[in-house]
Amino acid sequence: MRVLLVQPKQNQGIGLESLDLIEPLGLEMIAAALRDGHEVALLDLRLQPDALSATIADFRPHVVGISSTFTVKLYQALQIAEVAKVAHPQTFTVVGGHHPSLYPIDFQHPAVNAIVVGEGETTMRELVDCLAAGDDPARVPGLVLNRPEGQHFTGQRALVPNLDALPPPQRALTQPFRLHYHLFTERPIAAVETTRGCPYRCNFCAVWRFYQGRVRFKSPQRVVEELESISEPKVFFTDDNFLSNVQRSKELARLIRERGIRKQYYVQARSDVIVRHPELIAQWREVGLDGVFIGFEKPDQAGLDAVNKDNSVENNEKALAILRQHGIEPDASFIVDPNYDHADFAALRRYVRRLKLRLPFFTVLTPIPGTAFFDAVKDQLTTRNYERFDMLHAVLPTRLPITEFYAELAKLYRDAYPVWKLWLGRLYLALADLCWRGPRPISWRRILDEMARVGEARAYLEG
Repeated sequence: MRVLLVQPKQNQGIGLESLDLIEPLGLEMIAAALRDGHEVALLDLRLQPDALSATIADFRPHVVGISSTFTVKLYQALQIAEVAKVAHPQTFTVVGGHHPSLYPIDFQHPAVNAIVVGEGETTMRELVDCLAAGDDPARVPGLVLNRPEGQHFTGQRALVPNLDALPPPQRALTQPFRLHYHLFTERPIAAVETTRGCPYRCNFCAVWRFYQGRVRFKSPQRVVEELESISEPKVFFTDDNFLSNVQRSKELARLIRERGIRKQYYVQARSDVIVRHPELIAQWREVGLDGVFIGFEKPDQAGLDAVNKDNSVENNEKALAILRQHGIEPDASFIVDPNYDHADFAALRRYVRRLKLRLPFFTVLTPIPGTAFFDAVKDQLTTRNYERFDMLHAVLPTRLPITEFYAELAKLYRDAYPVWKLWLGRLYLALADLCWRGPRPISWRRILDEMARVGEARAYLEG
């Protein structure tokens, strides 16, 4: 069968989405699972925003699979399914990702035939094989089928027992566009998954629920084999908690050094692991660790406890010192509570200044469907317009008048990224472009303009 996998385009309006354009790794892994016996194409609408209709007309897919991991992509996913159905009413449309898995009722739509619940590789393979044989998809576990009488769940799909058994991602499908993928200003960069799941239970996070509260790992040997197959000099490990298995992390770093793999690595990590095992940072720095993203979340312990972070402000500050000792300035993310007043915003600004954080990011506490937090506050939502669930808009009542709340949020960004710093950034990137050989696939100016825009209060009120 012909299967078209579609990555929705970037949302319009204010947002930090333009800072990252990571390869559609999930779809590349689905494509790998379908590689034998089926013809697969992958369309990344972030890079070809007007190509959907023409691709469907040329490829004439029997199945269209749509990634909708992030809540803000929901309407786009439905529109893609509608376009596919209008072109070929017999096309089987299926969506997958965190939001549809954890809250499939939002995808009960006449243009959507099915929702994949949980991991997609095995389910999609069995579904496409089933459709090719003319069998009933109800026989395939791990699906929610949209039927005229309502939604039908085909049963829980067990998690993949051995991640090493999964085929490597089909990166050949994105080969023409790989120079376009970036992590802020880091390019060219590839994405690599080594872990699935997280052992912690932050109430705002969908990851642990999606993976049924379990954590699984690919072996260090499997990971280095994938790294050796990647041509990009930079790698973003997509794991939500890359260092969670300390011994495995050490073994992976040892194998990278032993194999002579020379790349720069960017990871997401928790501060408590860094504090307990500072030797990990030293070991990884030697083999190419260049960037670390840490969710600081709150400047005070009461705030951390409120989101069930199971960590401490003290650990955040100690981890910051350890990383700086090794020449790494982390990206530190903070959650802005809708209940903040002027004093709370001022306290957060003072905290960021005291720590001299150079790369802080601020997101608004957002109840993502399927999370414990959403279950607790869904009756308080001020909107169900999912385009506002972009982590920069308040979708719960704010203590301050909304214009004052956004003014304070914008001030956080202005203080962290003042005009002079953004102009220095433009100068640096302009010089970097002079040294860049080959096509210039992205606009650095667009990225820095977006950083400036989040410092303008009126931008949050547009639309």
